[in-house]
Amino acid sequence: MAKTRTIFVCSECGYETGKWLGKCPACNMWNTFVEEKQQSRSKPIPASGSQKAVPITDIIKDTEDRQKTGISELDRVLGGGIVPASVVLVGGDPGIGKSTLLLQMCGALPRSHKILYISGEESVRQIKLRAERLSVNNPNILMVSETNFQVIEDIIEQVGPQTVILDSIQTVYSEELTSAPGSVSQVREIAGRLVVMAKGSGITVFIAGHVTKEGAIAGPRVLEHMVDTVLYFEGERHQNYRILRSVKNRFGSTNEIGIFEMRQEGLIEVENPSMTLLDGRAENQSGSVVVASVEGTRPMLLEIQALIAPTIFGMPRRMATGIDYNRLTMLMAVLEKKVGMQLYNYDAYVNVVGGIRLDEPACDLGVISSVAGSFKNKPIDSGTVVVGEVGLTGEVRAVSHIDKRIIEAKRLGFKKFILPAGNKKQSDRVNTPGEIELLFAETVEEALSYLF
Repeated sequence: MAKTRTIFVCSECGYETGKWLGKCPACNMWNTFVEEKQQSRSKPIPASGSQKAVPITDIIKDTEDRQKTGISELDRVLGGGIVPASVVLVGGDPGIGKSTLLLQMCGALPRSHKILYISGEESVRQIKLRAERLSVNNPNILMVSETNFQVIEDIIEQVGPQTVILDSIQTVYSEELTSAPGSVSQVREIAGRLVVMAKGSGITVFIAGHVTKEGAIAGPRVLEHMVDTVLYFEGERHQNYRILRSVKNRFGSTNEIGIFEMRQEGLIEVENPSMTLLDGRAENQSGSVVVASVEGTRPMLLEIQALIAPTIFGMPRRMATGIDYNRLTMLMAVLEKKVGMQLYNYDAYVNVVGGIRLDEPACDLGVISSVAGSFKNKPIDSGTVVVGEVGLTGEVRAVSHIDKRIIEAKRLGFKKFILPAGNKKQSDRVNTPGEIELLFAETVEEALSYLF
C-alpha cells in the first residue's frame, strides 16, 4: 500500500523539504513553500530495458522539415516553424491573447493537419464562438473540454493528432496525485508526461500557461527547463500591440520577437514594425530621438522620449518605461560627471514608444541624447538615427550588426547616423558615398556635439 507523507515544495524552483522554510535554500526566494501530500509507491518500478546506448556516428539524422504555422511572425519566433515532437510553452497575462493566438494557429495550419484542442477553462461551445469570430473553420480541429489528465491521455490515444494544444496546464490535474490543480507537483507531473508523450509518439504539444504577478510563468521553474521552447506574450491589455518573445528555444534563436496588433478579427501580424512604431512621431520636439535596435535577427527603429523637468523636492524622481531603471540612472550619472549637466535637481522620465522593452546596450547613446535634448530644450533632427553603447568613462563603444541597423534606417529614409568610432569599418561596407551621412564618435561629448 502506498504511504502518504507531507512535504513542502518551493513554488519557484521545485525544491522539496520535510518542513516549512521562510527562505528557499536553492533559489533564495522568500515565502514560496507550499504544503503538499505525496504518495510513495510501495515497490519501485522496474526498468524496461528497451533503450540501448548507441554510438553517435550510427544515429540517423531526422530529415523531417519544420511545419509552417501559416503565421509568419509565429514562425519567426519558433525559429522557422514547428519542430515535430517538440513541446512549446506559451505564457502571458490573463486576457493578453494566448488562446486567440493558438486558435488562429489552428486555423492557419494546413487543413489536412489533425489538431486536438483541449481546454480546461472553456466549454467547446465557448471556443466555437471565438473560432467563428476568428474565421476558424476546419473539420480536422477537434475540440474537447476536460481537466482530468488520465481522460486526456485516452482521448489523445484515440484521436491520434499531429498537434495537441492544452489550454491551460494550471487547470489540469492527475488522479494519481492528491494535490490541487495548478500546484507544483501537479504541473510538474503533467508537464513531464506530456514531454514523454511528445518524444515517444512524435506529437507536437503547445501548452498555455498563466503567469504570476511578477511576470514569470506560474508553477515551478523546472517547467521551463522541461519543455523545448518557451514563448512569452507581452503587452498591455489596453494597448493594441502584442509582442511574442522567445526566451528559450532549443531549435532557434532565443532573442526573436513577433509583433501583432489586436483587432476585432483577432491578432494581425505587423510586418513592418519600424514604420508602425514610428507612425505619428512628432517632429522638431526636444527629448525625442530614433534608435536602431536588433531583436534576434530583426532590426527595428524605435523612438525614445525623455522629459526633464525641475523638481521642488529634495529627491528628484526617475521613471523609466521600456528600459532598465538602473541603466537610466547610470547613464544620467555619466552625463553629470563627463558632460557637466547638473541633473541632480531635475525629474527624469524616459519612455520607449510602442510598449517595446529595450535590453541591449546599443541604445545607451539614444537614451543619453534624448535626456540631453530635453534638458537643453533643443530638438534633434528628425532624420537622425543614434546608435552606441556608453561606458562609465564616457566612451562610446562599438555594437554588433551595425550593417543591419543602417540598412533598415536607410529603407525608411533616414539620412544621418551617429555611430561609434569602432564601427567605422563595418559601416563603410553598406555606405554609398553621398547617399547618407555617417558621423563617428569616440565619446559622449563628441556625439552630443553632432546633435546640438
